[in-house]
Amino acid sequence: MVTVEEVKVGFEKGTVVHEKPLIVIGIPAYNEERSIAKVVLDAQRYADVVLVCDDGSSDLTGKIAERLGAIVVRHDENRGYGAAMQSLFKEAKRLDADVLVTLDGDGQHDADKTPLMIQPILDDKADVVVGSRFLDGAQKDGDNGLPFYRRLGIKAITKLTTAASKCNVTDAQNGCRAYSRTALEKLSLLENGMGVSVEVLLKAKAQGLRLVEVPLECNYSGVDQPSSHNPIRHGVSVVSSLVKLIVEERPLVFLGVPGVILLAVGMFFGIWMLQIYSMEHRIVTNIALASMGFIIMGFFALSTAITLYAILRLAEKTNAKREE
Repeated sequence: MVTVEEVKVGFEKGTVVHEKPLIVIGIPAYNEERSIAKVVLDAQRYADVVLVCDDGSSDLTGKIAERLGAIVVRHDENRGYGAAMQSLFKEAKRLDADVLVTLDGDGQHDADKTPLMIQPILDDKADVVVGSRFLDGAQKDGDNGLPFYRRLGIKAITKLTTAASKCNVTDAQNGCRAYSRTALEKLSLLENGMGVSVEVLLKAKAQGLRLVEVPLECNYSGVDQPSSHNPIRHGVSVVSSLVKLIVEERPLVFLGVPGVILLAVGMFFGIWMLQIYSMEHRIVTNIALASMGFIIMGFFALSTAITLYAILRLAEKTNAKREE
């Protein structure tokens, strides 16, 4: 197996930015023994180093990639696409990569597009480059076997992502992306599932990273499925991750404000119940239960918002001290 130290031999770092950029292509793969050889060999034409994260495959994915000269990071069990991306980021940083390009292991992404993906980074115009299937210059809707329901789901998730992050992207789910050294250092990924795709966009925007989209054709012919995940489960996973990330990013807005509203509604029902009691000397059970329910929900929402905000502020202070 090729070691990190062996890979670094021969790459002399100059004082000029991007004088001799170290290009790394990372491939998350799970049971891709039928396609991984072609993906690795194609990637080697454009990368100084090819990384493969074998995410707990039960087939020969990792062994094939290793035999072809790729550096293989292995997970003992299948942890998910996001966990594989985390491992690729970690290994790329260990290699001191200038640019990391990610390609899916099923062969849907064309390695020949690598120069197009990395050029905005080498020109110092972007920190994150996202390949888009829906920009002018990419394939038209319906080409190359992308089913209609998947296009619909991708566009729906993209609209939710752009609304939440204010990132002007047309394809929030494409796995073919490029990351600069700065992006690798600033993006701390936590999502283990498919939600990592939107996590990158939200955190890139929050960190002030420059994001650029380029048209990118994906080829699904010969690929068993455009995604190895059930489309409904995939969509639910991404949307739930998006909601969680939004709430974690701005808890006072998305939990605190609803919490105050719920408390106000609960107090309204409580005052109404007291008025009835003062006039008729009886307690209306339904109104009393509504009052208690809204007050309890509001209290928990508000307390959760305050707790998350405190944790967020503490994390920001800790990160600031580390940077100093």
